[in-house]
Amino acid sequence: MSAEPNAVSRRTLLKTAGAAAGGLLFGFTLPFAAVRGAVRAHAPAGAAALNAFVHIRTDGSVTLLVGKSEMGQGVFTGYAQLLGEELEVDWQTVRVESAPAAPVYNVPGLPVQFTGGSMSVASGFTAMREAGAYARSLLIAAAAESLGVPVAELHAENGAVIHGATGRRLGYGALAARAAQLPAPNAVALKAPSEWKLIGKPLKRVDTREKVNGRAGFGLDVRLKDLHFAMVSRAPSFGAKLASFDAVPAKAVAGVVAVVEVPSGVAVIATNTWAARQGRDALKPVWHDGPATGFSSSALASEYAKRAATPGTLAHSKGDVAAVAGGTQRLEADYATPYLAHASMEPLNCTVAFTSEGCDVYAGTQMQSPDRLAAAAAAGLAPEKVRIHTTYLGGGFGRRAAATSDFVREAVSVAQKFTFPVMTVWSREDDMRGGFYRPQSHSRFAATLGADGFPVAWSHTQVVQPVIKGTPFEAMAVDPKTGLDATTHEGASELPYSIANVRVEVHDDAKPVPVLWWRSVGHSNTGFVVESFVDECAHAAGKDPLAYRLAMLADKPRHRAALELAAAKAGWGTPLPKGRARGIAVHESFGSVVAEVAEVSLEGGLPRVHRVVAAIHCGVAVNPNLIAQQLESAVTYGLSAALYGEITLEDGRVQQSNFNDYEVVRQGAAPLVEAYIVPSADAPTGVGEPGLPPVAAATGNALFALTGIRARRLPLKHTDFTAKPA
Repeated sequence: MSAEPNAVSRRTLLKTAGAAAGGLLFGFTLPFAAVRGAVRAHAPAGAAALNAFVHIRTDGSVTLLVGKSEMGQGVFTGYAQLLGEELEVDWQTVRVESAPAAPVYNVPGLPVQFTGGSMSVASGFTAMREAGAYARSLLIAAAAESLGVPVAELHAENGAVIHGATGRRLGYGALAARAAQLPAPNAVALKAPSEWKLIGKPLKRVDTREKVNGRAGFGLDVRLKDLHFAMVSRAPSFGAKLASFDAVPAKAVAGVVAVVEVPSGVAVIATNTWAARQGRDALKPVWHDGPATGFSSSALASEYAKRAATPGTLAHSKGDVAAVAGGTQRLEADYATPYLAHASMEPLNCTVAFTSEGCDVYAGTQMQSPDRLAAAAAAGLAPEKVRIHTTYLGGGFGRRAAATSDFVREAVSVAQKFTFPVMTVWSREDDMRGGFYRPQSHSRFAATLGADGFPVAWSHTQVVQPVIKGTPFEAMAVDPKTGLDATTHEGASELPYSIANVRVEVHDDAKPVPVLWWRSVGHSNTGFVVESFVDECAHAAGKDPLAYRLAMLADKPRHRAALELAAAKAGWGTPLPKGRARGIAVHESFGSVVAEVAEVSLEGGLPRVHRVVAAIHCGVAVNPNLIAQQLESAVTYGLSAALYGEITLEDGRVQQSNFNDYEVVRQGAAPLVEAYIVPSADAPTGVGEPGLPPVAAATGNALFALTGIRARRLPLKHTDFTAKPA
């Protein structure tokens, strides 16, 4: 399997990407017997590689190599549970490490190693259990040889193989070297759910202790011998080209050792980050205008509003919205959402060291194999000469998965000019203004309600910039017939509601602002606008918003289950203190359904969210604690965007710089988040992203219930909820 992201047919990618979105990747297995010879090079010193994932030392300690990035979502813990379930080891003995970039660690069924799309547990559910089962089988076979007894008389338990008849016991450490030399079995049997000891248990995270005591290694923690630091002066507007610069003021700063031009701008290299920053700030580069000169997000909003009133490219059609007759009420509404930054707590950084053997890249990356290819291209090396070392990520949300590998490519371009290793560091302001945002959008809705108050026709025209079109992953999401990027209308074209006539159209022209997948991708837009307009329909019909949704979801049991659980736990329909109200929303993304109820009030005329109750239908809950943590994270991250978040541009320049003017929900304003899981034996589906799309709508719907003011533009801080309702 190739690590090249576009070395596979469009048909294969569309098929597997669709499976991922629907949570069907659980069925993918890994060819353990075929890859044994290729993986031994990845074994740590003194350890035996039973397969690419499981390495065991003579003391019996187990190392699990995970090809996914750990950015707080708990994949190290979830994968260790899945492996440990079948390997039969003491949970405390498993050490989890990041795997190198290698095809064996690609997402099962896809030709790329990356972390995104809420696919980690879904894609690893079978594969990680098989990794443990194959290793266990080899250890039992090795014990059978050592003891001279049939395999059938042996079983594995708590890190050892035991002979049932005599009680003789051989630890995994004593068996690992022999087991690593045995041929892998053609197949293994996995435990039945009734036999699970670890799956489904709320076990503690494996990375908590080292994150608390400071031993966890993030990108900014990398320290190599003779390490230098670089900061880059980049274009002030997107696409601008460097005209000239004067290096003298920068070189006058103590600690600065070099000033060099790189493809992205001018890099200042110093013995410490402060000197690099002072030197960088002393530069006075001159830039030629680029394509973004004169661009403003406010003008774009006006343009989008006008375009939304014109026919777009047809994304989805059911029935005939134009032929509907007999409707008793017609509703129309426009919604708008802004550009958003990813705003990870750890700004971008990447350390690169060139050696006689090639190039070592240390980064908190979500894109191991694409970054490896990009680094190799920038360095003029063969890909096998580049070694990717994945650190912990201080947040990603998609920014560390840029298709261009921009921050890695830049760091390689800087470091290749020197014999010492260089860490290229982005300041918070660099990160905020450095490009790649959730796209701005505008949606125009029209609905015709029948005599019973339910929609008989639904039209939605959305204007939004595509995020996948033009990237190496285009084949996964761009319809060859329409040219539409599926992320522009995901969550809008798959309405779960029983509406006979539906039409969804899209305008998806590119703009000079670089955009990228952002947590929950297109669902972050459509979750807000669709569920807000459904709420408008419910209120126009004079019906309870929960009952209205349930009535249109008769054939959607997963949606109903999530809605009913969230509503029951939130006390929907019960009295609240004066000055508070509830709102509800439900949305499906990444194969999971999440319903949320927000409880709000106004404080000083501004929205205050006190409580959010979230219920998720995500199949088997491998670790309920991790699921609850991700729902809490998604709600808080989504509320930051809903209440405050926006990136604005004037004359092609981003106006925001740091958390002082790109606000987020802080501890004092954070709501109580209650997370509930719908019991299910279905295969696992996504968790990290699905909790975000409903929260803006649930909050806006609650504010309408409280004030009678409908917020149709995000962030909500722009809506005056103290005004008299129209």
